Amino acid sequence: MHEQMTPREQALEARLVELEMRLSFQEQALSELSEALADARMTGDRNAEVIRHLLDDLGKVRSALYSDPADEPPPPHY
Repeated sequence: MHEQMTPREQALEARLVELEMRLSFQEQALSELSEALADARMTGDRNAEVIRHLLDDLGKVRSALYSDPADEPPPPHY
């Protein structure tokens, strides 16, 4: 036979169900935050690599624009 639960047992059962649901939502939120953090780290790594390339290119352009005049060949009229 199935026993009747007392009001106290029913309250405890309801509380347990509520806590289990909260835990489930917390686990889902934690998983989503973990994925978002991993995505942000990958994006940051990609951005850092792009910036490194841009700075390298900028350095090359600056070197070409502001090279030492002594390194250049003399003008053709010499």
